[in-house]
Amino acid sequence: MRADVELAERLARKVAACGGRVYYVGGFVRDRLLGRENKDVDVEVHGISLDCLEGILAELGTPEVLGASFGIYNLHGHKLDICVPRRVDTGGRGGRGEFRELSDPFVGVRQAALRRDLTINALYEDVLTGEVVDFFGGRDDLARGVIRHVDDETFVQDPLRVLRVAQFAARLSMRVDPATTELCSHVNLDDLPAERVEEELRKVLLKASRPSVFFGELRATGQLGPWFAEVAALIDVPQNPIYHPEGDVYNHTMLVIDTAAELRTQASDAYSFMLAALCHDFGKPLVTCEREGRIISYGHEKVGADVARAFLARVVGSAKVRDYVLNMVELHMKPNSNVAQGAGRKSYNRLFDQSCCPRDLLLLATSDDKGSGGQTTPGVHERLLEALAVYEELMARPYVQGRDLIEAGVEPGPVMGEVLRYAHKLRLAGLSKEEQLRQCLGVYRSLVGERAASEDGGAGA
Repeated sequence: MRADVELAERLARKVAACGGRVYYVGGFVRDRLLGRENKDVDVEVHGISLDCLEGILAELGTPEVLGASFGIYNLHGHKLDICVPRRVDTGGRGGRGEFRELSDPFVGVRQAALRRDLTINALYEDVLTGEVVDFFGGRDDLARGVIRHVDDETFVQDPLRVLRVAQFAARLSMRVDPATTELCSHVNLDDLPAERVEEELRKVLLKASRPSVFFGELRATGQLGPWFAEVAALIDVPQNPIYHPEGDVYNHTMLVIDTAAELRTQASDAYSFMLAALCHDFGKPLVTCEREGRIISYGHEKVGADVARAFLARVVGSAKVRDYVLNMVELHMKPNSNVAQGAGRKSYNRLFDQSCCPRDLLLLATSDDKGSGGQTTPGVHERLLEALAVYEELMARPYVQGRDLIEAGVEPGPVMGEVLRYAHKLRLAGLSKEEQLRQCLGVYRSLVGERAASEDGGAGA
């Protein structure tokens, strides 16, 4: 970050020599005033032409144009984002329901600030003097912990701002101004690009201490439905109060993701883990019923995988992330269930072997347990960790691989694939490598013999 600040200062001196000014903008100014670290340094250049700016940038390094019509640049090898203020093109909208914007370095600081979404993000700080320019009361809103939009007309020109309001409420632990909530409730989110929605969701799941606030704000504005219909479907779905004193499935899920946020730094992939926590009970609305006076949701983890698959296909771009989440959703009930049933070593080994990341699965099970009214069953997590340690020690032992079979005379092909699958079962059972190989060769000879007999029989017919 320090290198970017120094570059910003060098840029500001050159721009000032040409009659312009450079300001820190957006989250960098906001977080400095809040005493938070923000490694993303953004500046906005005013009062010089684009040609002049590009000439200055060429003197400072190798310019890279990130958005020609928007006037967005950086310098190769640096993270500093350099932009020019924008104005709306009165000629009409751009693609995908968004207003078309054009760069205009002479629009003026107040007009540029008017284009920003929230007062706390419309603060400008002169790079050279440190003067903070605040046209819309952003500093007061920071002090009061209030998220408030800058302007009714400009705010609604980008529907993503509805999600950003909820995202900032969650990340900054601030309350939303009622007028902003009301304005958000009238914005159509249908045409938002999925990648922009996922970007906001990612920020919430990775940076907010209480991601539930994000969904709570969207619920308050009636905006859960367009992109998070599966979350909205959890509202008012009942649960057995003996096991879930926290209330409906929505309340439970919110507690689970807040608990998961406390554990996410321990996960192999924090984003995927948080998504799994969000999706884990998506199947309950489809299977919850009352039987003999008890509320049950048998099989919700299996049904939930299909519901989660549709949600992930709509919002999440990475196939790897989607596969992780679906695996976690399908298995999330089994760890605690194994403990409750007094399962043996083989059951735990099979479970961990099915999991794409057993340690993350246990973190999810812990989040699920704590999300049930905050009361956890004593000793469950410790028992699971003990079982996992046994499995990990087993997986660390020598085992039969393809090259071992080839060295023993096994021909590569479909039969060898069957033998390797059998070898894995022997590995899970705890057999030594020598015993695994002995049994595998016996199975191989048997399979080859069966196939040869089948072929002879077919020829004779």
